[in-house]
Amino acid sequence: MSASSERVPRLLALVPYLLARPGIPLREVAADFEVPEKQLRKDLELLWMCGLPGYGPGDLIDLSFEGDTVTVGFDAGMSRPLRLTAAEATSLLVALRALSDTPGMLDAEAVQRAVAKIEAAVGKAQPAGVAVGLALREAPETTKVRDALQDGVRRGRALRLRYYTPSRDEITDRVVDPMRMLLVEGHSYLEAWCRAADGVRLFRLDRIDEVEVLDEGAAPPPHAQHTDTSEGLFRPDASQKMAVLVLEPDARWIAEYYPVDDVIELGAGRARVMMRYADLSWMVRLALGLGGDVRVEHPAELADEVVRQSTAALRRAEHLPST
Repeated sequence: MSASSERVPRLLALVPYLLARPGIPLREVAADFEVPEKQLRKDLELLWMCGLPGYGPGDLIDLSFEGDTVTVGFDAGMSRPLRLTAAEATSLLVALRALSDTPGMLDAEAVQRAVAKIEAAVGKAQPAGVAVGLALREAPETTKVRDALQDGVRRGRALRLRYYTPSRDEITDRVVDPMRMLLVEGHSYLEAWCRAADGVRLFRLDRIDEVEVLDEGAAPPPHAQHTDTSEGLFRPDASQKMAVLVLEPDARWIAEYYPVDDVIELGAGRARVMMRYADLSWMVRLALGLGGDVRVEHPAELADEVVRQSTAALRRAEHLPST
């Protein structure tokens, strides 16, 4: 963390802290904020130049010193410490715990310390009884996949994957050279050089059926570049068509498993989603597989093809012998 990103939260916390402890010795303040006393004095000097618009007498934060003690004379409205709501704390903890399971992203120990501090603060907060934790637990097979991937990344070993590609509705076996694991938009991915595709690919963990850590070392070519995820993984493609689907509650998983442009809540667990697709036949198979839990609103060609194939299937079923 940079010095500036550490200093700003400290400055915001100093004024309410000092208001609650008038005349506190500077050495105690420095110890509580875990900074040298010299740095604390620099922070206090900076606070003297902060305050309300106008920035004249009576607008700026006022501090008074007596010996080695400090007291706030005017707080400029900063009388309360910043607090997280229960919902904000929960969201932050979920994100931090997910990050702590993703190697190569940041200091895992720092994440664990942050989790411990937030949990301690939530535990002391009122009202009591707020339980913070991950609502969803990974299935055992997903955990096994994650452990194998982490082992391969950590030891620098090539991996053999059995992977499902939903856009082509196919399962393939491929050997990859892992580069890193990352978390994007709530999903975990392995970034690796795919030898079959001869390029860098992202493999979503919940679509990996099997992983084998090979004896040979991972060797991505020198020109392999990390994927830019700053604007998300999926960008609009003018060549793709847009489907508008109304999902019943049992089909809501579609909006989590596949990339969608928008989700509009319709109440009672139903939702309207906008979903891009390149292959009409794949989109038809997806809709047919959901049965009565999906209704196609757009485009007409997709709705017509779903109706045509489902009607043909019903006609064939009429000629099947009864059991």
